[in-house]
Order: sequence, then C-alpha cells, then structure tokens
Amino acid sequence: MKLPWGRSSTPPQSEEISSLEDSRANSQLNTFNDDNKEDAVQTVTNGEDQQDMGPYSTFVEGINDDKSKKDSEDGYDEASVLSDEYDEGLSGFVIVLTLVSSISGFMFGYDTGYISSALTSVKQDLSHKSLSYGDKEILTAATSLGALISSLWAGIVADIIGRKPSILISNIMFLIGIILQVCAHKYWQMAAGRLIMGFGVGIGSLVAPLFIGEIAPSMIRGRLTVINSLCITGGQLVAYACGAGLTHVNNGWRVLVGLALIPVSLQFVFFIFLPDTPRYYIMKNDVESARKVLRKTYRRAPNYVIDAKVKELHDLNGSIDGKNVLDKVWKMAKELHTKPANLRALIIACGLQGIQQFTGFNSLMYFSGTIFETVGFHNSSAVSLIVSGTNFVFTVIAFFAIDKLGRRPILLIGVPGMLVAWIVCSISFHFIGIRFEGANAIVEHAGFTSWGILIIVFIVVYAAFYALGIGTVPWQQSELFPQTVRGVGTSLSSATNWAGSLVIAACFLTMLQNITPSGTFALFAGITAVSLLFIYFCYPELSGLELEEVQEVLKDGFGIKKSKQLAKHRKKQAAVAKAVAKHKIPRSEIIGD
Repeated sequence: MKLPWGRSSTPPQSEEISSLEDSRANSQLNTFNDDNKEDAVQTVTNGEDQQDMGPYSTFVEGINDDKSKKDSEDGYDEASVLSDEYDEGLSGFVIVLTLVSSISGFMFGYDTGYISSALTSVKQDLSHKSLSYGDKEILTAATSLGALISSLWAGIVADIIGRKPSILISNIMFLIGIILQVCAHKYWQMAAGRLIMGFGVGIGSLVAPLFIGEIAPSMIRGRLTVINSLCITGGQLVAYACGAGLTHVNNGWRVLVGLALIPVSLQFVFFIFLPDTPRYYIMKNDVESARKVLRKTYRRAPNYVIDAKVKELHDLNGSIDGKNVLDKVWKMAKELHTKPANLRALIIACGLQGIQQFTGFNSLMYFSGTIFETVGFHNSSAVSLIVSGTNFVFTVIAFFAIDKLGRRPILLIGVPGMLVAWIVCSISFHFIGIRFEGANAIVEHAGFTSWGILIIVFIVVYAAFYALGIGTVPWQQSELFPQTVRGVGTSLSSATNWAGSLVIAACFLTMLQNITPSGTFALFAGITAVSLLFIYFCYPELSGLELEEVQEVLKDGFGIKKSKQLAKHRKKQAAVAKAVAKHKIPRSEIIGD
C-alpha cells in the first residue's frame, strides 16, 4: 500500500522533484507518470478495497512486506508519510486550534511587556508610598517565580488530565491574578496577583506549544509552533504600545493590566468547544475521539490512512502505568533519565532553554533604557518598542524559515550573530564609561557618541538574531520527547527556562556593579560561544519528522548526520507528492473521493 515514489529505501532524486515541480517540463512529466501512474492507482485502489477487512488491515499488510521491514529498520515510517502525502493543504481546523492555543503565548508576552510601563505609572497607588527599587524587583520577579513553580508540574498534569484542561486551568490563574492586580491598593495584593499570574504563564508557556506540536502535521509543525512564539513577541509589542498610550492617564496602569482580561476570556470560551490532541486521546485509549480529530486534521486522507495513523499512534504512544499519581510520575522520571534516547532529548531541551535565558536577552530588556539614554533617547517606551519591534519582525522571518531551512540551520545562523553583537557591545561599553552609585548608573560620556551609537545598533542586531534562532527553536521542545515522558520532559525543560529568567532578574544589576557592564556582556558572549558548540555537536535536524521518529534519531547518539538525511528524505517525499497531486494524477483518482 504505497505510491512507488512514496516509500522507497532510496530517497527520490532532486532531478525527479524538479521535473515534477516544473510545469513547463510536460514531456518529462508524461514519461514519469506513464511508467508509474497505473501502478500507483492500482496500489491505492487495492488499499481502498481492503478497508472492509478492518480498520488496521491495510496498515498491517503495509508493514509486513520485506521492503517495509527494511524501511522500518532504517527509521522510516509508512503511516507517517501517508498522512502528509494525502494532505495537500492546511485545514481550517488546525489553524483555529493553533491560533486559540497561541493566545497563551500572547499572554506570556503581554505580561512581560506591561510590567515595565506599570511600574513607572504606579507612583503612590500601592500602600500610599512610592515603590523602592527592591519593591519593583520583587514585583518583576514574582511572575518568574510563579512560572518556575507551575512549570515543574504543568507537563505532568497535562499528561494526567489532558492538554485542553491544563490550558483552561492556566486561564483561571490568569483571571485571578489580573483581577487581584487591577483591584490592588496594597503592595502585597499586587505581588500576590503577579505570583498567581505567573502560575498561569508557566502552565501556558509549556502546554500551548505542546498542544500545537501534537495537532500539527509534521511538515509544518515547526511553523505552527512558531506562531506561539510570534504571539509572545506580539504580546510584548502590544503591551509596550498600550503602556506608551496610557502613561499620562490617571490609574492607566490598572487599565493596562485589565486589558489582559480580553484575550484570556476569549481563549477560555473557545477552548470549551474545542477538542484535545489525538495523541492524548490515544494515550487514554479514546480511539474514536482521536480518529475524529485526525479526520479534521488530514481532511482529504482516505479512511484507511486515518486508521493507519491511529494504529501507529496506538503502538507508539502508550502511557506508563502506576499504582497512583506519585508512582506514575516516579516511573516517568525514571524512564526519562535511564533510557538513553530520552536522556539525550532532555539534555537538548534543557540546554536550549538555558541558552535562551543565559545568553542575556532579558538582561538586555532591563538595561536598554539606560543604554539608549546615553545617546539622547529619553523615552523608555520608545526604546522598548524598538527592541520588541525588532524581535517581532524577525520572529515573523523565523516563521517562514523554520520548516523550509530547518531548526538547526537557523540556530547556526542566529547564535553566531548574537555572539558578534555581544562582543561589539562589550568593547563599546569599555570605552563609553559607566559607573554605579547604588542602583543608579552614571554615564561619563553621555550624548551621541560613536560608541553609544554602536551599542544601539548592535543591541538591535542582537535582538534580530535572537528572535531568528534561539528565541524560537527551544519552544519546539515537545517534539524531542516520546509520549510516555513528554509531560515530565517538557516540565523540566520549561522549568530550566524560568529558573534562568529568575537568576538573570535577581543577579543582573549586581553583575553590572561588580564586574562592570563590559565584563557582564563579555560573560554573555562567552556563554554564547559555548552555546554555539553545544548546538553544533548536540542538536539534530528535526524538521519534517514525525514526533515518533525523533526517538529513532536519538537512539544511538545525538544523530546529527542521520537526522539531516531523514529530514531531507521527508522533504523530498512531500515535494514529490505535492507535485504529483498538482500536475498529473488527480486526487480523486488516487483516493477515490
């Protein structure tokens, strides 16, 4: 049950693909299809005839022949490819699920963005006193602390009760936190609201990309997950813009916080009517619900392909049994750390999340206002808009590049760019002259100096390269783990991210004072250089691979070479299938629509 070009032990050659995709080469297309069309139609028609033999009969027969056995040994998966070959376009159902899930990303970004504007506008509205530097630091860090705490268990809860209920819980946390902050007249109320909102941020930042990764077709999974990252940067941009507009409004900070009620309420209402992911349904043995979601995802696939996909997910996405929840979590953690492929996945996921934080992007956000003031900019909101705008624009570029170029290439482009930017900034800080008196930075050479302008330019350059690579790829983390340990694996990697955020928030100003700005950014440059080596030697190419195939790549090592070959093979298969469907073999003739 396969198209002659759909599953060969040797990947299709580039000449075949280009000839199929070139609409002007009709003679070549005719020659190619005269040789293969009859067999392709007969093969698939036979598959249709076998549907009455049971939901999995075609799948079972397809994997029992010698050639399929060899493909299986090589790490190739018939059912996975069939699902993508029969899906010519992206279904509206997947788009809706992705956009609604990505509201969690928007809230993540909005919360990060509004606090800087709110803190400058609060004045004496809390406990009838001006906030000290320590008070502001606690309010800023409260959300990171809440996110760290909730991310430690969010993935496990998502495995137990489902992805959809977990997102609904995060909405409730957001609602409680927002209401507490809007109504706050005491400092502790504001801090408590920030902490509770942090619980929602931690859950949403983990479960939303996990949800998207599990419902997305493999060839566009990266791009759809980037939509969540795009919403994060978009949320920051909207928060900074609203903050700038409400700066001089009485109690404008309350309005700024209260605006967050709109997206949270919308996500809660939408998700009540939307399903969970097929992989979660399979894990809970709800085969019929999984089949319904797959049918809406692969809208043009014949029934036997959907059944094959269900069978594949059933075989590869079991759950770990346990006497109780604690016993189950222990067994999941044990399998995560004792099975080599799972441990490598954890090393990669935690490594990327740590790189995202410890290479200094959040510290850049904290210090950008002071740096821009050294060259004549005194509007902190405008400063924030420049950096966040750059971040947003290059996240859009990452959206188009992540599946086409691949995860690994954009990281190997982005991280070196970050390294160069930090080196230039470190050198420039040395010559611009900054000293500290308490928490205040005193600039010795203020105004439009060449070094100050150089710093501004390379801060923007850094933000661009960050958004292109490391700002986006780590949130593809769910694709690294098998279903059995995906919850606990993503929990640990997300917790690494939030732990890094908390450490940077708590230590950055101390670092500036004790090792100077030049030394601080030189340290970030050194961490970035080590990160580049980690990515080069440890991060495989995962674009186009099914979630279940990643374990095959990591089975005997980090699988850099093997992953690139398999990803290339998958892309060629998708290109051939798309070209054939477009140019010569009508879809109705292939699947009997």
